Amino acid sequence: MRDLLIVGSGGAGLSAALEAATLGAKVTVVTKSMPTQAQTSMAQGGINAALGNVEPDSIEEHIADTLKSARDLADEAMVRTLCEAGPETIEWLDRQLVPFSRKEVSQSDTHQNSSLLTPHSSLKTIAQRRLGGATHPRACFAQDFTGLKILQTLYDRCLEAGVKFIPDAYLLELLKEGDRITGALIRHNRSGKIQALRARSTLLAAGGYGAIYHGYTTDAYGATGDALAAVFRASGVLEDLEFVQFHPTAMAPSAVLISESARGAGAILVTEDGKRFTDELASRDVVARAIFGQIASGKHVYLDLRPIPEATLRELMPQELRLAQLHAGIDPLKEPIPVMPAVHYTMGGIAVDERLKVRGLEGVYAAGECASARVHGANRLGGNSLLEIVAFGRLAARNALNDAKEPRETDAGIAIASAQKRIREILNRPARYNLYQKQKILGKRLYHDLGVVRDRELMEDALAYLELLKERLPETGPGDRSIENNQALVDLLEYENGLTLAKALTLAALKRQESRGAHYRSDFPEESPKWQRHIQVRMKGGELDVS
Repeated sequence: MRDLLIVGSGGAGLSAALEAATLGAKVTVVTKSMPTQAQTSMAQGGINAALGNVEPDSIEEHIADTLKSARDLADEAMVRTLCEAGPETIEWLDRQLVPFSRKEVSQSDTHQNSSLLTPHSSLKTIAQRRLGGATHPRACFAQDFTGLKILQTLYDRCLEAGVKFIPDAYLLELLKEGDRITGALIRHNRSGKIQALRARSTLLAAGGYGAIYHGYTTDAYGATGDALAAVFRASGVLEDLEFVQFHPTAMAPSAVLISESARGAGAILVTEDGKRFTDELASRDVVARAIFGQIASGKHVYLDLRPIPEATLRELMPQELRLAQLHAGIDPLKEPIPVMPAVHYTMGGIAVDERLKVRGLEGVYAAGECASARVHGANRLGGNSLLEIVAFGRLAARNALNDAKEPRETDAGIAIASAQKRIREILNRPARYNLYQKQKILGKRLYHDLGVVRDRELMEDALAYLELLKERLPETGPGDRSIENNQALVDLLEYENGLTLAKALTLAALKRQESRGAHYRSDFPEESPKWQRHIQVRMKGGELDVS
């Protein structure tokens, strides 16, 4: 019997797995792709910690910046837990040999934290840079491959620690006995086999739901909210779904991310006439709305990297140079990059308590972007996501192990048979409506109706269209009836989950009659003390209930 079952192999899942394995637990990680292809691999800017390696900084200032960005909707105790974990988290990652970028320092450097000088770092200290909304350079980084380097390093350490991985497997349902989750029902995509995985404790770390904005997101295709939908069906609670963060600088029209670190290093935002129009290092919601406003008025917006020295770009941001050339045919050393806001992060997710246990359910925890741990509030601070996935992934693992309980010996045959019946029904659907066309239309409608700027009319139109898409599901088949290696089936399962989450997001956004952080309504443009609370969504009698 496994001690801990983890769904998801991004930074949160791998941090949790390594922490649990180090404590002697038997750990299994299920991932629907391959372990190093998770959303974390796309994170570029950095991971926050108040080290003060560039200029004086403090945990209290990190807390203050986070609370300010959250627009009075974060839990101060949880924010303190997160920010206080920052320095130790960097030390832990450094011990795992994450190749952080380094900065030469002298012995007399008054800002140097000597406890972070490990044997392999010699006389260098971890470099830090400033991201939007931060009062100081606080983000530790590995060039502009920060998330990827963290992911690859943690995966290597997990293999060394004996963590078992089940790749290319899709989460169908959570196994439940009363109010306790006892594992998960998965489908192996290559063979089509459905398997029940039981565990003494379960941890969800399967990422957010940004990919439902298909074509208008920097997220990986797999960020479709599968864990959130499974919690819905298990009678769990989701909250803060209306808070979807739009990164200001995605390449137009490909939506490929250009990291905030570029603006931190001196890149500027300009219109086609070369005029600047905003503070490039304001919080993401502010900058995204400024860019959206320029585009809505008929102008084009560009990110100009030329104020940054070429040597700095080549040393610290080589990926940005390659991505611009690959996806836009532009040499950023010679001309600016056309940009637009794109969905980048979802602040909402599975409601968890201070121990990161899923509210309303026992035996299951959640960490990372799939969870609403109330540390980001209405707008996430750049650099806090990587900190959250590592620090809270480890914390969730420890708490999950302390809560571990032997599941009863029960026959999973009924659950497996029910899942098989559902899969057969989906495979046999006629393909009158093209799945991929509907997926693209859904993304476009969400970007337009629940985008940077929203209003009641737009959102009610979106709600009506979502109902139409749901009505057409019985005639939206995968077009491939194969049991084995059927990616279209996986895409359709994700699409169905996406429709549910899109409706929940829309209902929550309609209910919040104010503007706060990433949720901006032109018909309610001001913040209201009345709405300084969390909106929750749950499934009741097969219908979504918003409170």
